[in-house]
Amino acid sequence: MTQALRLAENGLYTTTPNPRVGCVIVRDGQIVGSGWHVRSGEPHAEIHALRAAGSLARGATVYVTLEPCSHQGRTPPCTRALIEAGVNRVMMAMLDPNDRVNGEGIRQLRAAGIAVQSGLLAAEARALNIGFVTRMQLGRPWVRMKVAASLDGKTALNNGQSQWITGEAARLDAHKWRAQSCAILTGIGSILSDNAQLNVRHVETTRQPVRVVLDTCLRLPVQAKVLTGEGGQTWVFTTATDQRKIQSLQQAGIKVLVLPSQAGKVDLHAVMNSLAELQINELLIEAGATLNGALVASGLVDEIILYFAPMLLGDQARGILALGELTNLSDHIELQNLDWRQVGKDMRLTATLVKKLV
Repeated sequence: MTQALRLAENGLYTTTPNPRVGCVIVRDGQIVGSGWHVRSGEPHAEIHALRAAGSLARGATVYVTLEPCSHQGRTPPCTRALIEAGVNRVMMAMLDPNDRVNGEGIRQLRAAGIAVQSGLLAAEARALNIGFVTRMQLGRPWVRMKVAASLDGKTALNNGQSQWITGEAARLDAHKWRAQSCAILTGIGSILSDNAQLNVRHVETTRQPVRVVLDTCLRLPVQAKVLTGEGGQTWVFTTATDQRKIQSLQQAGIKVLVLPSQAGKVDLHAVMNSLAELQINELLIEAGATLNGALVASGLVDEIILYFAPMLLGDQARGILALGELTNLSDHIELQNLDWRQVGKDMRLTATLVKKLV
């Protein structure tokens, strides 16, 4: 199963919106076939492994990181292929959280006389597909917030200057998170001040994540790099109904989604629900303190990636989160599952949030 998980990681940048899945087939103590799911619409991991194994799959044990699919989608059901191949046993890491599959794959295999067990390295398999699991179970993407800051928690000078706080190694590392993400989200304020492209560079990938901009009043200029630069599709979420502005963006190839307003801004929960409906599994936030704070306060941030540079910028510089004043220390935002790594001259902290503000 460890080998199957390693194979699944080959699809880290490519499988969206499908889960990352690996499969290993063993007969008489020897691996006779293996494979992984490469991208949506192409054969699943089990099919690649069965093709590699050929007739040696009969009577073999299959190790797969996710419950085999049991329905006809863009590809035929993997359960049928496993049954026809005559495998003897299927060991899976976890059940498929998709309601169309959950438990049905196991039922079909057992009905055909195939022994099935699940739960082997389940935590590792879930972590590999945390975005897919979150979308299936909660109806929203897994949300990561990426921030580059000084040691005193400042992301830019008061005049907005921020390039560059972290070193080149940290910036290269951040592009791996971009490549892994299905979409990158920012606010119109960041676009107007930084004119970021929000694309993947310095990392070899066959796809670019969708670029998502929250723009309540449709202030996005048509010459912005997020529209004209090299990258994935651009989606704009707004509350504006000005058809002239909407049509001008649509004519530029931009998807414009009009959502309800919440306190004068685009409803963040509605944004997340819409992104899930659009099959976004993992969402990376690269925004300023105001939007960062609003997302955290709404309980919509699951994980934070903090790059700390060995510098101090002082109390007049801009912070990470605009949350307003906390009057009780017990109202703090607690982090857990902390992982510290040195990246060049900087330190990278990844952690999940314990939500206490909602």
